[in-house]
Amino acid sequence: MAIYGIFKAIDAIINAIKGIINAINGIINAIEGMINAINGIINSIKGIINAINGIVNEINGIINATNRIFNATNGIINSINGIVNLICGIVNAIHAIFEAIYGIVKATKHINNSIYGIFRL
Repeated sequence: MAIYGIFKAIDAIINAIKGIINAINGIINAIEGMINAINGIINSIKGIINAINGIVNEINGIINATNRIFNATNGIINSINGIVNLICGIVNAIHAIFEAIYGIVKATKHINNSIYGIFRL
Protein backbone atom coordinates (compact mmCIF):
# COMPACT_ATOMS: atom_id res chain seq x y z
CA MET A 1 0.00 0.00 0.00
CA ALA A 2 2.86 2.37 0.75
CA ILE A 3 4.38 1.72 -2.68
CA TYR A 4 1.03 2.57 -4.26
CA GLY A 5 1.06 5.78 -2.26
CA ILE A 6 4.53 6.57 -3.55
CA PHE A 7 3.38 6.12 -7.15
CA LYS A 8 0.32 8.27 -6.46
CA ALA A 9 2.57 10.94 -4.97
CA ILE A 10 4.95 10.76 -7.94
CA ASP A 11 1.96 11.10 -10.24
CA ALA A 12 0.83 14.12 -8.23
CA ILE A 13 4.29 15.64 -8.59
CA ILE A 14 4.23 15.05 -12.36
CA ASN A 15 0.80 16.68 -12.55
CA ALA A 16 2.02 19.59 -10.45
CA ILE A 17 5.01 20.04 -12.75
CA LYS A 18 2.66 19.97 -15.73
CA GLY A 19 0.61 22.62 -13.97
CA ILE A 20 3.70 24.73 -13.44
CA ILE A 21 4.61 24.38 -17.12
CA ASN A 22 1.07 25.37 -18.10
CA ALA A 23 1.24 28.34 -15.76
CA ILE A 24 4.59 29.40 -17.22
CA ASN A 25 3.14 29.08 -20.72
CA GLY A 26 0.25 31.22 -19.54
CA ILE A 27 2.67 33.85 -18.29
CA ILE A 28 4.51 33.76 -21.63
CA ASN A 29 1.22 34.16 -23.49
CA ALA A 30 0.24 37.02 -21.19
CA ILE A 31 3.57 38.74 -21.79
CA GLU A 32 3.13 38.31 -25.55
CA GLY A 33 -0.33 39.80 -25.19
CA MET A 34 1.09 42.72 -23.24
CA ILE A 35 3.66 43.31 -26.00
CA ASN A 36 0.85 43.30 -28.56
CA ALA A 37 -1.13 45.72 -26.41
CA ILE A 38 1.88 48.04 -26.10
CA ASN A 39 2.30 47.89 -29.88
CA GLY A 40 -1.36 48.83 -30.13
CA ILE A 41 -0.73 51.85 -27.90
CA ILE A 42 2.24 52.86 -30.07
CA ASN A 43 0.12 52.49 -33.20
CA SER A 44 -2.66 54.50 -31.55
CA ILE A 45 -0.21 57.27 -30.65
CA LYS A 46 0.99 57.29 -34.27
CA GLY A 47 -2.65 57.62 -35.30
CA ILE A 48 -3.08 60.59 -32.96
CA ILE A 49 0.05 62.25 -34.40
CA ASN A 50 -1.23 61.70 -37.94
CA ALA A 51 -4.59 63.11 -36.90
CA ILE A 52 -2.97 66.23 -35.45
CA ASN A 53 -0.98 66.71 -38.70
CA GLY A 54 -4.27 66.53 -40.60
CA ILE A 55 -5.70 69.36 -38.46
CA VAL A 56 -2.64 71.52 -39.13
CA ASN A 57 -2.65 70.83 -42.88
CA GLU A 58 -6.33 71.27 -43.71
CA ILE A 59 -9.27 72.73 -41.87
CA ASN A 60 -11.52 70.28 -43.68
CA GLY A 61 -9.52 67.46 -42.12
CA ILE A 62 -10.40 68.58 -38.59
CA ILE A 63 -13.54 66.44 -38.45
CA ASN A 64 -11.76 63.36 -39.81
CA ALA A 65 -8.74 63.96 -37.60
CA THR A 66 -10.95 64.31 -34.53
CA ASN A 67 -12.57 61.00 -35.37
CA ARG A 68 -9.16 59.38 -35.70
CA ILE A 69 -8.12 60.84 -32.35
CA PHE A 70 -11.26 59.43 -30.78
CA ASN A 71 -10.63 56.01 -32.34
CA ALA A 72 -6.96 56.07 -31.36
CA THR A 73 -7.87 57.06 -27.79
CA ASN A 74 -10.36 54.23 -27.72
CA GLY A 75 -7.58 51.95 -28.87
CA ILE A 76 -5.36 53.16 -26.04
CA ILE A 77 -8.13 52.61 -23.50
CA ASN A 78 -8.80 49.13 -24.89
CA SER A 79 -5.09 48.33 -24.89
CA ILE A 80 -4.70 49.50 -21.29
CA ASN A 81 -7.71 47.41 -20.34
CA GLY A 82 -6.08 44.46 -22.10
CA ILE A 83 -2.86 45.01 -20.16
CA VAL A 84 -4.80 45.07 -16.88
CA ASN A 85 -6.53 41.81 -17.84
CA LEU A 86 -3.20 40.25 -18.78
CA ILE A 87 -1.68 41.33 -15.46
CA CYS A 88 -4.60 39.61 -13.74
CA GLY A 89 -3.80 36.52 -15.81
CA ILE A 90 -0.18 36.66 -14.69
CA VAL A 91 -1.29 36.96 -11.06
CA ASN A 92 -3.56 33.94 -11.53
CA ALA A 93 -0.73 32.00 -13.18
CA ILE A 94 1.61 32.84 -10.31
CA HIS A 95 -1.08 31.70 -7.88
CA ALA A 96 -1.35 28.44 -9.83
CA ILE A 97 2.42 27.99 -9.59
CA PHE A 98 2.27 28.38 -5.82
CA GLU A 99 -0.63 25.93 -5.68
CA ALA A 100 1.43 23.46 -7.72
CA ILE A 101 4.44 23.95 -5.46
CA TYR A 102 2.19 23.34 -2.46
CA GLY A 103 1.03 20.12 -4.16
CA ILE A 104 4.63 19.06 -4.70
CA VAL A 105 5.40 19.71 -1.04
CA LYS A 106 2.38 17.66 0.03
CA ALA A 107 3.30 14.84 -2.36
CA THR A 108 6.90 14.88 -1.18
CA LYS A 109 5.74 14.69 2.42
CA HIS A 110 3.51 11.78 1.47
CA ILE A 111 6.45 10.00 -0.18
CA ASN A 112 8.55 10.66 2.89
CA ASN A 113 5.86 9.28 5.19
CA SER A 114 5.40 6.26 2.92
CA ILE A 115 9.11 5.51 2.85
CA TYR A 116 9.23 5.94 6.63
CA GLY A 117 6.30 3.53 6.88
CA ILE A 118 8.04 0.96 4.69
CA PHE A 119 11.22 0.98 6.73
CA ARG A 120 9.30 1.06 9.98
CA LEU A 121 7.68 -2.26 9.14
